[in-house]
This record gives sequence, C-alpha cells and structure tokens, in this order.
Amino acid sequence: MKLFKNILFTAMLFVLSFTFGQDKSNPWAVNLGINVVSLQGDNVDANTALGIPSIGISRHIMGGLSIGAQYSLNKISGYSLPKDLKYYSLDGILKYNLSNSESFQPYLFAGYGFSAFQDGVDRNGLFPSSDVSETSLAGIGVNIGISDKMGINVSSSYRNADESKAFKHFQHVIGVTFKLGSLDSDGDGISDKNDECPEIPGLEEFAGCPDTDGDGIADKDDQCPDEAGSKDMMGCPDSDGDGIADKDDECPNSAGGSETNGCPDSDGDGVADKDDQCPDLVGSPEANGCPDSDGDGIADKDDQCPNKAGSEETNGCPVITDSVIDELNDEGSMIRFKASSSLIGEDSDECLNKIKSILDNYPSTIIMIEGHASSDGSKSFNQKLSEDRANSVKNALVDKGADSDRLETIGYGEDKPLKDNTSREGRKSNRRVQFSLK
Repeated sequence: MKLFKNILFTAMLFVLSFTFGQDKSNPWAVNLGINVVSLQGDNVDANTALGIPSIGISRHIMGGLSIGAQYSLNKISGYSLPKDLKYYSLDGILKYNLSNSESFQPYLFAGYGFSAFQDGVDRNGLFPSSDVSETSLAGIGVNIGISDKMGINVSSSYRNADESKAFKHFQHVIGVTFKLGSLDSDGDGISDKNDECPEIPGLEEFAGCPDTDGDGIADKDDQCPDEAGSKDMMGCPDSDGDGIADKDDECPNSAGGSETNGCPDSDGDGVADKDDQCPDLVGSPEANGCPDSDGDGIADKDDQCPNKAGSEETNGCPVITDSVIDELNDEGSMIRFKASSSLIGEDSDECLNKIKSILDNYPSTIIMIEGHASSDGSKSFNQKLSEDRANSVKNALVDKGADSDRLETIGYGEDKPLKDNTSREGRKSNRRVQFSLK
C-alpha cells in the first residue's frame, strides 16, 4: 500500500509539472532545490522527511541525453526508528529527454551512487558499510521553462539501497534549474539557438549573420555581399541610378532602361546607343538602329535604293526580274541601223526610253550595249562600225539622263550575225545594237 501511494505521488508530479529544456544550445544546467525522502520496507512505517539542499549538475551529451551528478541532505525521524537518521546521497545520473519542447520537457533518468543513513553511532573502519550503502536508482521528471535561462525542476526516483542498515526509499526533488553556457559555434557572442548563421561570425542586429560590405543587408540576403548596395537592389550597387543593379547592367555608368539592359537609347528605337549605328535617328534592330525606309533590312545610309526594297547582293536595290531580262533580249528591244551608218533613227526612241526605264527601276543594274554589223565591207570596217553604233546608243541614253557608269559598250563586228548575211533581209537584221545585263 505504501509503495502504491509513492508511485501515485510520482505520477502526479509528472503530470502537473512543466519543463525547462536542456539542449546543445545550453549544455550545462545546475539544479538547486529541496528533497523529500520516503522510506520503504516491512520494518518501518512510511517515514517521510523534507530536507535541504539538493544540488545537481548536468551536461548535455547529444540528442536527448545528458549526464550529471546529484547530492542531497536530509534528516529522517519517526516513531518506528530507534534514532533520528542523518541522510545524504551522492549519485551519478544519466538522463534522457522525451521531448524537444522548450515549454514542456519530460524525461527519464537512471543512476548509481551512495546513500547514507547515519544514526550517530561511531563504528570501526574508514567506510563502515552499515552507514553507507551502494544504491541504484531510476525515475522520471519534468522541467518548467520560466525564461531562457531559468526554470523549475521536479523529479521522483526509486532508490534501491542494499545494506542491512539502509532502507529502500523514494526521493522526490523540487527545485530551480539554471542553464549555464550557451553553444556559440562561430564565437560571435550569439548562441546557436538564436543565430541564423551559426557557422559564420556575425552581428547581433543581423541575428548573428555577417554584413561584409557594411550596407545594412546581411550577407545571406545580399546578392552582392562584397559590394555596398541598397535594399531595393538586394544589396547590389546601382552606379548610374537607373534601377538596374550594376551586375545586370551592360552600361553601369550610363543610365538606361531595362529593355536595353541598362544602356541609354537616345533615339528611343529600342537599340542601345552602344549598338546603334545611328544613335540620333530612329531606326530598326534589323538595320542596327538606323532608318530603313523601304524595310528591306538594309539601312538607308548603306542602301543605294533607300525607297525601293532590294537585297544585299544589289546593295539594297530591286533585283531585276526574269521577265525584264527576257524583254532586254527580245528582238523588239533592238535598235536597227542603215548600211554603213551609226546614226540612230527617230523610230528607236521608244526602245531607248524602255532601256532608260529599266535603268531607273533597277539602280544597281549595269547594261551592256552590244554593237553588230552585217558582212558588207571589210571586216575591220565592220568592227569599227559596230563599236560606233554601240557608242551612239550609249550617248543617246546619257542624253536622256542615264548614268554613263552603268552603261558599257562592246562591238562584235560581223562575228555574231542574227540572220544569214547572204540575203538582203538578213543583212538588214544584222545591222543592230542589242542589250544584255553585265
């Protein structure tokens, strides 16, 4: 019955108490309190005594394990005892926390030590065995958190003392716990528990994290920890104040927009000045920031035909079509001459206008003027005549405004007849100038 009451008392303490956690952040703990000793056994009634002090010290090892020692003093008296007993205990204890909670932390413990029940009678020997008994113990306890460094501790253990003059007994301890020390891995004066950067020395205002560049932004939140910056730039500098951090700014010393990666764009055409070949004229990206009036991808400044779409091969001018080439080669586009003459007749004006129009519409085109002659006269005469006929046509086109640099002449004499020179009609057809593209 007496054993049952003590077990019930221990269980009540366990349920009603709160905790004060000892962990790696606060490895050392000292307990100061009172102890209650309740004797058990068939030869004694349940004598219970309240004693002071009970002193304990423990050190966190790992996980929920702690190791420590406890010393307690008490004085036990009762009508069933022949004399008052002076009691003390000294134990080594291994403790295991059942919870990591900061506010409620129950634990189990076990240990081994010595209990003494001294009745005041001197006995022989340095360590009389009847007074001091080896004792094994096991128990439960809880800790209460009052603050970060202080709490209330309640524990209860059953102690098995094996000497004949000793008693098996319960020991209950109620006291105050003080945490000593705090784990500070980086030595910055901020405990690991409260240090957001426990492995790197830092500052209290940044919760233990460093601010290498001193810009008021902790390195862990600073995208440029070695360069002073602003909060708006996530700790990075913005030298030109354009709202783009220098690390992302292709022109960190000249204000620009995000669309040009921080570079200025004077003409607002979307091409940064550094890449714009015409920074003061609105242009297109395809033409490297220069105007391209005909939209052919060739800047006006490089386009020989800025108002007519063309290609790079023709320097921006239109490419002459197959139909125009066929028209040049058509017999209707040939100019005829009288025998032994290089004079152009009035009936050739329409043909000359057609050639001039082709030159105007295709400004990159160079036209070859080919002079021919029939077989009348000597070969050398006919060669000279064919050259004169080609030059006469060139001069006529130049008179109409054609660029002489785009006209070239050649005389073939009588070597390339169009028809048979043995007939009058054939020789008439061979006295001609025809055109081709160079």
